[in-house]
Amino acid sequence: MSPILLFAFWLIVVALLGWYCIEDFSGRRPILGLILSGLLISFCLQQVWPPSGKIPLGLDLQGGSSFLIKLVCQPGEKITREMLWQAVEVVRQRIDLLGVNEPIIAPQGENCILVQVPGIETPQQIEETKTQLQRMAKLEFASIHPESQRLILLIESGQGIIPPGYIVKTEQFRNSEGNVHTVRHLVRKRPEVTGNHVASAHIFFDQQGYGVSLRLDSEGAKLFDGLAETHLGQPLAILLDGQIQSTPILKARHYGGAAQITGNFTEQQARYLANILQNPLRIPVEIEEIRSVSATLGRDSVHQGLIAGSMGVTLVMVFTGIYYRLAGLIALFGLAVNMLLLLGMMAMFRFVFTLPGIAGVILTIGMSVDASVLIYERLREELRTRKALDAALHGAYEKAFSAILDANATTLLAAIILFWQATGTVRGFAITLTLGIITSLFSSLIVTRTLLHWVVTKGYLRKLHLLDWIPKWQFDFLGKQKLAVGISLLLLIGTVVFLTLRGRGNFGIDFLGGDLLVMQCRQPFSIKEVHRELEQLGFGETISVQLAHGIGPEKLVIQGPKGSSKAIIAALSDTFSNRGLQVVQQDTVGARVGREFAKKSTFALGLSIAAILCYVAMRFEFAFALGAVVAVVHDVLITIGLFAFTGGVFSLILVGAVLIVAGYSVNDTIVVFDRIREKWSGSKSLRVVEALVNQSINETLGRTVLTGGTTLLSVAALYFIGGEILRDFAFTILVGVFVGTYSSVFVASPVAVWYARRKRKIFGASYK
Repeated sequence: MSPILLFAFWLIVVALLGWYCIEDFSGRRPILGLILSGLLISFCLQQVWPPSGKIPLGLDLQGGSSFLIKLVCQPGEKITREMLWQAVEVVRQRIDLLGVNEPIIAPQGENCILVQVPGIETPQQIEETKTQLQRMAKLEFASIHPESQRLILLIESGQGIIPPGYIVKTEQFRNSEGNVHTVRHLVRKRPEVTGNHVASAHIFFDQQGYGVSLRLDSEGAKLFDGLAETHLGQPLAILLDGQIQSTPILKARHYGGAAQITGNFTEQQARYLANILQNPLRIPVEIEEIRSVSATLGRDSVHQGLIAGSMGVTLVMVFTGIYYRLAGLIALFGLAVNMLLLLGMMAMFRFVFTLPGIAGVILTIGMSVDASVLIYERLREELRTRKALDAALHGAYEKAFSAILDANATTLLAAIILFWQATGTVRGFAITLTLGIITSLFSSLIVTRTLLHWVVTKGYLRKLHLLDWIPKWQFDFLGKQKLAVGISLLLLIGTVVFLTLRGRGNFGIDFLGGDLLVMQCRQPFSIKEVHRELEQLGFGETISVQLAHGIGPEKLVIQGPKGSSKAIIAALSDTFSNRGLQVVQQDTVGARVGREFAKKSTFALGLSIAAILCYVAMRFEFAFALGAVVAVVHDVLITIGLFAFTGGVFSLILVGAVLIVAGYSVNDTIVVFDRIREKWSGSKSLRVVEALVNQSINETLGRTVLTGGTTLLSVAALYFIGGEILRDFAFTILVGVFVGTYSSVFVASPVAVWYARRKRKIFGASYK
C-alpha cells in the first residue's frame, strides 16, 4: 500500500473512531463499530497475508550476532550526533562487505551503535566481525591517473594492463534523478595526503548550491598544495576504508590549507561528505557487548514459542468457552481479532519479532480475556437485577469501562517506560505488549460489544447462560489486616536478608559483565567433570556451570569472566570431543554496560512507580495512590525474593517481567478501587467506610480469581513449554500473579483505609 493510501486509510479510521466515541449506542454507534471492525480486520489481513516474511524475526529466533560498539572520545573531544550517524554509515559499509542479508545498524544513546548481523554465529565468524568493527577508519586523499578512463576501457577489453603504483577502485554515486551510477578509476596505491591532517570540515550553502568547506593543518596544507600543483584540473579520490566517497576536480595550484568542494550536491549529500571528512571512526572503538544465537537454537525457540503460544491460547479458549458459553465464544472471536490486529500492526511498522515478543503475545492473551471477564462479571450482576438483556449489556459495558481503561493504562505506562529504557530483545517485548494493550482495548470495548449488540438486537440471543463456580464470599478482609501485615513483613524481611546475604550471586552477566556460553551436547554431562576441567584453566570459583533440561538436547550453561569464552570453548571441545559439543549461544557484556544497565533498570522501576502514583492519584485520590504504590513495591520485592530463593539470577528480560508484575499488580488493585469509588455514597462514618471497602473486595473477588486464573493458564504454558530462555520470565510472572492477587486484597485497600483514617478524609469528604 502506498504511503498516500495508508495515510488516507488511517485518517478515515481516526475520523470514524472519533465519531464512534461521540455517538450514543442507541444511535449510529453499532453501525460505526461494525464499519471500524471490518476496516481494521481487512487491513490487518492484507498486512499479514501471505505470512512469509511479513514480520521480520529477531536474531534470537533466526540466529546471528549482536554487537554494541562504543565510540571512545579523546580528552577534550565530544561525540556529536552527526559523528554518530556517520559512524553508523561507516559500520554499514563494513558489514556490507561480509555479504549478510538485512543487517540492523542503529545508534544507541549518545555514543554507542547497535549492530545486529544475521547468520554470524560461529566463534570464528564472531571474531572476524569483531575485528572488522574495531578497526579504526582510514581517510585518504589519492590522485587519479590522468588517463584513467581510457586505460580502464583498455584494461576491461583485455588490451591493457594496470600501470605500476595504481589500483582500480569503483565509485558509486546518485545523479539528480536518484539513479545509481558506477564509475571505475585508476587510483594511486599510496595516497598523497592522509585523513589525520584534516582539521575541520563543514557544510555551506551559496549561490551555486550546497558545498563542503575543508581545512587542513600546516603539514597537510603543504602536502595538499604539492598534490594540486602536479594534478591541476584532474579528479582527486577521497577514500574511506579504501572505498571512494567522492572525486572532486582540483581547480587551483595553491589552496593554503583551505578548500571548497562543490558540485550538484543535495543537502544530505553535502552533509554526508562533510561527516566523512571529519572521519568519526578515527577515534578508538570498543566492543561493549556481544550476543550470539545459533540458527539451531533460534529454530528451537520458534518451535517452543509456537507450541507454548498454541497451548496457552487453547487453554484460555477452552476455559472461556465452557464458563461463559455463547458469550465466551464471542469473547474468543474478540481474542482472535486482537491477535490479528496485533500481528497486522507489527507487520505494518516492520517491528522485529523476538522471543520475548512471543512472551508479550502470550501475556496479551491473558490481558485480553481479563477485560472480557470484567465485562461479563458486570453483566452477571446486571442480570441479577432483572434487567432486560440489552439493558444489562449496556450497563455492564458502561460500568466496566473505567476499570478496564485505568487497569490497562497503568500497564501501558510500564510498557512504555520499558521500551524507553530497554535495548535489544527486551524492547521487542515492550513493543509487542504496548501494541497488545491497545488492540485489546479495541477488541474488548468495540469489537465484542458491537457483535453482542447485533446478536441481541437481531434476536439471535434472547437469554444468556453463564456458569457461576465462584462462591459469594462475605469475608472481613480489613479485620485480618494485622495477620496480613505480619505475613507481608515476614516475607519482605526474608527477601531483604536473603538478597543481602547472596550479594553478587543475585546478578547475571547483564548486570555484572562477563561471558555467557550455552553449549548443546548429544551425550549427557555432569557438572563436576566440567568444573574439574575448568579449574585446570585457572578459573576456579569465577565460573558458574549449570545444566539446562527441556525440549531437545541437554544444554550446558557456563558463566565466567569477560574474555573467558574462547579458552573455555577450546578446552571443552578438546577434552569432550566425543560428546558432540556445539556452541548455540555466546554473550559477552562489559562491566560498564552492566553498571549502566543496572542504573537504567533501577530508574525504569522507580519511574514506573512514580507514574503509577501520579495516575492513580489523578483518577482516584492520594490515599488510593499510596495503597497502590505500597502494593506494587510489596509485590516487586517479594517476587524478586522468591525468584532469587529458587536460584534465579537477575537478567535483562527479568527487568521486563518485574515491570509487568508492577503493572499487573495495579491492574487488580484498580478494579477494587473502582468498585469502592462506584459505591461511595458520601457517608461520614468510619465503620460504614470500612464495611464499604470489605463489600467491594468481596464483590470483585470472583473477577480477581478468574482473571488471575486465565493469566496463569497462558503463562503456565510458557513456563512449562516455552524453553529455558523464557522460563525465568514466565516464573516471575506466575509468582507476580499470585502475589499481586494477595496484595490487591490484603495490602492496597487496607493501606488506603489506614491513610484515610489518619487524614479523616476520603473522596474529598471528611468523616468521623
